[in-house]
Amino acid sequence: ALAAHPAATPLDTLSQMSRRLLFLALASSSTASGYQADEPQFRRVQTQFIAAAIDPVHGEGMKASSGAGTDLWGIWRVDPGPRGVQLREYDELESTGGVAPKGWKFDKSDWWLEEHGLIMEKPSFPLPPGKYLVTGGREVTTTLTIHADERWELADGATLYDVTHLPCRAARYTPAAGSEGSPATARASDFPVTPGGPMPPVPGCKKQDYAVVFVTAVAEE
Repeated sequence: ALAAHPAATPLDTLSQMSRRLLFLALASSSTASGYQADEPQFRRVQTQFIAAAIDPVHGEGMKASSGAGTDLWGIWRVDPGPRGVQLREYDELESTGGVAPKGWKFDKSDWWLEEHGLIMEKPSFPLPPGKYLVTGGREVTTTLTIHADERWELADGATLYDVTHLPCRAARYTPAAGSEGSPATARASDFPVTPGGPMPPVPGCKKQDYAVVFVTAVAEE
């Protein structure tokens, strides 16, 4: 979602950017057409969203061009924004047994919020090994390689900061031991999140902040 424009529909604005991002990515020198012969061919995709398990505000990994731990990284292959549920609608979500209007299943033991207070479905875990053309929607588009041994590596000297969509915020919440923390204990006044700031704590829950990276193409296997 674009926290810099809180009037916009949460995360739905990302899908509106997809065509522009894809054009910029594929027009850059790092696109499939610009790769050397020994580089993989890339297949265009409607914008997907990697959830990288590194705090986009305080994480040292944001300055890195490589690292480990991608077993904790996930991917939304479909924009979760239009499929999400507002915090104020949580009681209704509970009344359906956790089945959202778009058909995904809410997990009270492991749930996600974005910066406008929208409850999202989980991304798919883990992010599969392979090569992804990634961007943060700013200046840099490059290749992200996810290795089978759970290492990640960005090409062209890019850092994770360079390919993170900075207005986006996403966090994973799990109930603390002996606690009843849930979307019901989240404070509506904490949203929308201040642009550039961290996701808020939710009473009774542990929190993991995630960096959000756009995927515009995937290497052919």
